[in-house]
Amino acid sequence: MVERLLTIMARLRDPQHGCEWDRAQDFASIAPYTIEEAYEVADAIERGDIGDLKDELGDLLLQVVFHSRIAEEAGLFAFPDVVDAISDKLERRHPHIFGTTTDAAPGFWEAIKASERSTRPDGSALAGVALGLPALTRAEKLQRRAARTGFDWPDASGPRAKIDEELAEVADATPETLVEEVGDVLFSVVNWARHLGVDPEAALRQASAKFETRFRVMEDRSGDAFASLSLDAKEQLWAEAKRFLGSDPIPAKSAV
Repeated sequence: MVERLLTIMARLRDPQHGCEWDRAQDFASIAPYTIEEAYEVADAIERGDIGDLKDELGDLLLQVVFHSRIAEEAGLFAFPDVVDAISDKLERRHPHIFGTTTDAAPGFWEAIKASERSTRPDGSALAGVALGLPALTRAEKLQRRAARTGFDWPDASGPRAKIDEELAEVADATPETLVEEVGDVLFSVVNWARHLGVDPEAALRQASAKFETRFRVMEDRSGDAFASLSLDAKEQLWAEAKRFLGSDPIPAKSAV
């Protein structure tokens, strides 16, 4: 099955008979599509659409094959090397499953990953936290990495107080420093969420879905006149939408 996909990609990239668009791509140009496809997989899971999940997983697999083909043409690596690399990593990170040890004590997974990072040129505890991650997720990962070195608040009260401090700095910010100071507030909120055991990315996605659902109810109830309504009228519609949906709003992708 995979061989068919690899053959199709090779044909699409053929210098003479391939697809003009596919031949023109490189790692950088298709990276945004790779990220987009990963998000579409997550979206299908969140919506519970299994048929769509199958299609989106295929689109994501295509991205792996596409990158691998570009690398193969450059003499760097090929798709079998990608498969071997992840297979080796899974076996290395699960020694208690694949027979090299029976020790599965808490923390052994992180110890293995730390050992892997120690062989890389960048020896920082923060090495390997991808720049392409969503900003909230990356902030949390950086904080978790730093926490493993002991650089962390002892409890949630520290980051909560830090939010107030950063908000005060936003109030005093100049136009030149405003973006930086707002970023510090968001970073502090992520830190607080982490100490509360809340995934900030998931929390914000849920809040966005709730907003979208309520906003769609407002639009449905007012029709084409929505944009021309006064702010007071829109606030009233917002309150009605909240009452209509209750405390457990339907998913934003669903019909309202």
